[in-house]
Amino acid sequence: MSKEYQHIKVIGFDADDTLWVNETYFREAELEFAKLMAPYETANKIDQELFKKEIENLPLYGYGIKGFVLSMVEMAIEISNNQVSNNTINKILDIGKYMLDAPVELLDGIEDVLQTLSKNYKLIVLTKGDLLDQERKLEKSNLSSYFHHIEVMSDKQEINYSKVLDHLDIKPSEFLMIGNSLKSDILPLVNIGAKAIHIPFHTTWLHEQVNENETVNKDYKTITRLLELIMLIKK
Repeated sequence: MSKEYQHIKVIGFDADDTLWVNETYFREAELEFAKLMAPYETANKIDQELFKKEIENLPLYGYGIKGFVLSMVEMAIEISNNQVSNNTINKILDIGKYMLDAPVELLDGIEDVLQTLSKNYKLIVLTKGDLLDQERKLEKSNLSSYFHHIEVMSDKQEINYSKVLDHLDIKPSEFLMIGNSLKSDILPLVNIGAKAIHIPFHTTWLHEQVNENETVNKDYKTITRLLELIMLIKK
């Protein structure tokens, strides 16, 4: 076993874009929304304003598809100066329903990784978003049996992680987090004394991106594929 990870007893996984595809559906939805709003504004402006509206609404709606849909509806009303039709609003709602009912596409190698790691470690899920939607995706994924605990968090800051680890009686020094977001899955854990491994997804929500200065002297590893995780820990 790698000396760096020899004290690890529990491994946590982010869900969206770590266990399964998620952000791709949001990018597709944004494109569809821009088409619907094309009579009122340019695609670039619509994209910018929708992002601003999402960030503005985070304290009210939280993360997830439902908050995203509500932000699209609000943006449609504002951009159109209250002229948007009921038919268009229905189409926006249909975008959301499609996202909520979309199949769960597991990322390559995830089940093999979980099956291998579950023999030697306790595995948990630490994700954020809408509770009902995340429960639905976990059920569709058929991965629940690998995890000792599943936590849907309202946010992923240092204080949130500290509370969860304390509640589960997990020492940060014995915990390793796996995720695609430096902002949400990696840096907060490093800052509280845990280990973290970053596995980038091909697309990242602007709100989850960080600048290089935030990662200077931060002790975490980056790998390109989930299957590399097993060899990294055992090395």
